Amino acid sequence: MKQQIELRTSPHVKAAHTVEQIMRNVVYALLPIAAFAVWQFGISALALILVVTASCLGTEYAFSRSAGRGNTLSDWSAAITGLLLALTLPPGFPLWMGAVAGFIAIALGKTLFGGLGYNVFNPALVGRAFVQAAFPVAITTWTPAGLPGRFMEFIPSTLALPFMTPAPVAEWSRQQVDSFSGATPLAQWKFEGVVTSTSELFTGMVAGSAGETSALLILLCGAYLAARRMMDWRIPAAVLLGAVVTAGLFYLVNDQHYPTPLFVLFSGGLMLGAMFMASDMVASPVTPLGIWIYGLLIGIVTVVIRYFGGLSEGVMYAILLGNALSPLIENLTQPRIYGARKGAKP
Repeated sequence: MKQQIELRTSPHVKAAHTVEQIMRNVVYALLPIAAFAVWQFGISALALILVVTASCLGTEYAFSRSAGRGNTLSDWSAAITGLLLALTLPPGFPLWMGAVAGFIAIALGKTLFGGLGYNVFNPALVGRAFVQAAFPVAITTWTPAGLPGRFMEFIPSTLALPFMTPAPVAEWSRQQVDSFSGATPLAQWKFEGVVTSTSELFTGMVAGSAGETSALLILLCGAYLAARRMMDWRIPAAVLLGAVVTAGLFYLVNDQHYPTPLFVLFSGGLMLGAMFMASDMVASPVTPLGIWIYGLLIGIVTVVIRYFGGLSEGVMYAILLGNALSPLIENLTQPRIYGARKGAKP
């Protein structure tokens, strides 16, 4: 009696989670951050999140149908892109600009490369980089957190039409905005020499992009994914380690000029970028050594841009640079094949 043996290529061990399950859980992890953004900045933040996410979903649907792939919204990747992109934008960002950012994120950041699994760069950061260049004033206009009328009225810039200036600021918000610069903690340190307390940065009651303010909440949401083995914890750990070590060296050299490592760690978009963007499974390396090199590089470049660049923030550009170098890092850090001589080519 003959027995039939079935041979298959690797991998032979199947993961416990499907792509759809992982993506859906990433959305679950982002929802508390989005809810906190709405609580901080009101209906303007809610409208921005809805419009940007809808733009991403609509663009994904249109391109997938035109390419004959059917409806690809069920993999949740477009929803993640929309949520992440909205959380990286100022809460008063004009809605029409947010819709443009969502279209660019999916069209150029994802579809152009072939769809899910083929994107070279994190799609949300591609959309963010586009509006950073196209709308530099709007992308650097910030609103204080916790304004008293945030659940009753929109931030005037939210409903600004294309090529039109925002409507006059309501009296309740005019008094609040005029008495507070609205600058982010990073901008206050870089351009005014003012250092925000670590406790405020950790809890999140500061100005900034919609979803980057509370380091504590972002850490908890990232820990949820790591605990469920839906995110490689080594990538955010390497990013944060690279940033802390670099900032610590500068602080040791001149503690009067440079902020503390904790300020660098908890301010700006470093925590959100490390947890949810640098860890993009497609655009990051998979080799053990490559993961650490990739993460450390992003952390170091972030600090260098913050300290010596013209912008107060550098996380976006650092992650995009890491994405671009990811194939090279992975190629150079391939482990030796079992049984092969050291230095032998595979």
